Amino acid sequence: MNNYIKTTFVLSPAEEAAADVLAALLADVGFESFVPDETGLAAYAPKALFNADAMATVVENFPLDGYTINYSVEEIEGEDWNAEWEKNYFQPIVLDDQCVIHSTFHTDIPKARYDILIDPKMAFGTGYHQTTCHMLRAILSADMIGKSVLDMGCGTALLAILARKHGASSVVAIDIDEFAYENALENIALNDTPDIDVRLGGVEALRSGDMFDYVIANINRNILLADMKNYAECMHAGSVLFISGFYTDDMDVLRDEAARSGLRYDGYAEDNRWAMMRFVKE
Repeated sequence: MNNYIKTTFVLSPAEEAAADVLAALLADVGFESFVPDETGLAAYAPKALFNADAMATVVENFPLDGYTINYSVEEIEGEDWNAEWEKNYFQPIVLDDQCVIHSTFHTDIPKARYDILIDPKMAFGTGYHQTTCHMLRAILSADMIGKSVLDMGCGTALLAILARKHGASSVVAIDIDEFAYENALENIALNDTPDIDVRLGGVEALRSGDMFDYVIANINRNILLADMKNYAECMHAGSVLFISGFYTDDMDVLRDEAARSGLRYDGYAEDNRWAMMRFVKE
């Protein structure tokens, strides 16, 4: 059973910007999914990865002044995640008229160029969060017809599925979490895109000879910094890298690491301080 730990954080004052900062810090200590509300947010971590001491340290060392944070912890069975998500968070998402993302429990779905069905369970990536929206728009704006795509930290496989529907001829999706791996396979089947190659692991799941026209990685700053050179090694001259999962404050250090790996900075997008950056292999 892939049980999860749900931690409910109550912030005072309850401000969205502070909740975003807290979510970013929690992502670095094992939390995978976040549900904001009017009092703060709920954060979910796999039970096997939950570290109470690391979480307490994040709260104690919260970098913004003037906030108090209280929290409570409970265990949730993995099988209850769909009900939790449906009740609290996941509503159909429409990006202009280009893409609609919904689940099996939704009705009256708007029409769009790409219709994507996602049953998220505990895997991150439904299109709601700013970082995922950044990546969706990046894919939609790219010419992926006949191209090869790597989706690192694929979560639900939403981005991999969209890339395939948008014309990519081959897609590899990789996630280190076993439950995300299983959920990715389920969502790929739901969308009738069975030719997506899903792998369990991190950058070690990349194989000798893997080369991609596009690499997309919506993870977090620390993993992006550690793995940047691995992304560059599976890109040819002219390949494009999209990264997200971090704040605008992190852009300089990520740009420097990309440059060391032979990747030229080619612009960014931001929404409420969450950023997406684009690089091209020299």
